[in-house]
Amino acid sequence: MNLATVLDEMKKKAIKLELQTDHKEELPIGASKIGGNPDLPKDFNWFYYEGEAYTGEIKNRPLSFLAQINCGEVRMYDEEGLLPKKGILYFFYELLTMTWGYDPQHRGSAKVFYFDGDLSELSRTPFPDDMENECKIPEIPLLFSQKYNVPDYGEFMEMHDYRNLEEFLEVKADLGYEQEEVMSKLLGYADIIQNGMLLQCELVTNGTELGMGYPDMSPEEYKKLQEKGEQWQLLFQLDTVTENDYELMFGDSGRIYYYIKKEDLKNCRFDDCWLVLECY
Repeated sequence: MNLATVLDEMKKKAIKLELQTDHKEELPIGASKIGGNPDLPKDFNWFYYEGEAYTGEIKNRPLSFLAQINCGEVRMYDEEGLLPKKGILYFFYELLTMTWGYDPQHRGSAKVFYFDGDLSELSRTPFPDDMENECKIPEIPLLFSQKYNVPDYGEFMEMHDYRNLEEFLEVKADLGYEQEEVMSKLLGYADIIQNGMLLQCELVTNGTELGMGYPDMSPEEYKKLQEKGEQWQLLFQLDTVTENDYELMFGDSGRIYYYIKKEDLKNCRFDDCWLVLECY
């Protein structure tokens, strides 16, 4: 293949999130932000997940609120019209368990909630009484911009069964698609730290545990899995969050990635998103 041509044809626009850590004014209800108290409808039932924390304690815990994205604020950057045109997307994750997404048992440790009603129905919602203070993220406003990107090697390899890392990195650099050190975004392709995640999402959400690696499969089975994996795409990527003396890091300088099936995104169905954590 002509790698430069293929990569250029695959480029997508991502919506880059820039954290405004020097902002001191209170945000209006429904504004896009990282952390703080979410602006939720009155009938919202907070998400919980029972899992083992880093302390070894197994407990049913409330998910932390990570971010809310006002779709109207990002609409001008979503030229393909992939996101809902209005409403708010909310992202939750249980930070004490901090699952990696390689086990079907991790289902429920991360959730995406979509509200498409009138913003007047929302109110700033207190955290559950049983949420630990370390699971509460400070409120940080967001600015948005556009950025073209192409798949990283791990994801490209999953799509095309291509196995020449040196050539791939050289061509990608020549085209100007260098990965930023810290990058949070919506859509586009994931900035991968370890491995491509399309096949992982497909396998784990269909009941396969990957703690010991991928199962053995024939070339024909792998080809079918590749095709199914391409149903998935990145919805949201969150990198390390820092604000004054606060820091939220995923593993060792890692990132979390929310993936969604393309058909679900088209139909505004966010119940079956899958989270993967990767770190160095």
